[in-house]
Amino acid sequence: MTTPSEPSRLDAVMSERRHLLNLGYRMLGSLADAEDLVQETYARWYAMSPAEREAIDVPGAWLTKVAGRICLNLLGSARARRETYVGEWIPEPLPDPAATGGDPADRITLDESVTMAFLVVFESMTPAERVAFVLHDVFRYPFTEVAEIVGRSPAACRQLATSARRRLTPARTETAPGTDRQASVVRRFKAAWEAQDIEALVGLLDPRATATSDGGGRVLAHLLPIEGAEPIARFYLQVAQASPPRTIRERTVNGLPGLVIEFEGRVETVFAFELADDDRIARIWAVRNPDKLAPWQAP
Repeated sequence: MTTPSEPSRLDAVMSERRHLLNLGYRMLGSLADAEDLVQETYARWYAMSPAEREAIDVPGAWLTKVAGRICLNLLGSARARRETYVGEWIPEPLPDPAATGGDPADRITLDESVTMAFLVVFESMTPAERVAFVLHDVFRYPFTEVAEIVGRSPAACRQLATSARRRLTPARTETAPGTDRQASVVRRFKAAWEAQDIEALVGLLDPRATATSDGGGRVLAHLLPIEGAEPIARFYLQVAQASPPRTIRERTVNGLPGLVIEFEGRVETVFAFELADDDRIARIWAVRNPDKLAPWQAP
């Protein structure tokens, strides 16, 4: 027989879906992996007996703890997988939720912690650093709870988060220019690229700029980062000259202005940018792996 408390508990459990998805994306850098994480977390909840579930006072806390531990394991195995990844691995880019519609429960909250600059730095962290930082600094979990998930003392988790913050300091400084200023720079970059104006492109790039591409071995992409304003500008002009005409559109990428390239109605490449202090482009990330572009395709 169904007890009166079961429907309300079910609502409480299912209402955690968006929280778990947001948690998973920040920890794993992949929307597909985050969705798998949510499914696995719920599978473990429903694998328990009704009596075991009823004994859990705060289902949301239990789900977060399980999700965090799954993330720790996934991050460890992801490092091994990426050693055999073809070319550079870039986190999966997110479109503007307003442009894609869909269930609000499946949307990632766009804030500083999901910009491409942050996610790339997250990749340089140890799994424990990443989990501790995301749980404490982004989602405000106390270190006593983080410790239960990471399997270390609260003091050790505090040190993990401190170490993570040190890694993120440059990204916080460099993303300071803001959305409107970045939109202006990206718009001028698009115009210069379409006009094949190499001088304008070089002028928009920081002399020490870096361009990274992720094709995952599925499509053509430069396997190593390109460094320097002029080499980057010349490469992008060569791409424009050698390819059939493509449509370049301004789109929001992980909450900041970016670009997409479309061909015959499908998104082929998503570009994210990071600006230097003088508003020149310091980094370009070009995601071309089709497996990472599914959310960008029109239904």
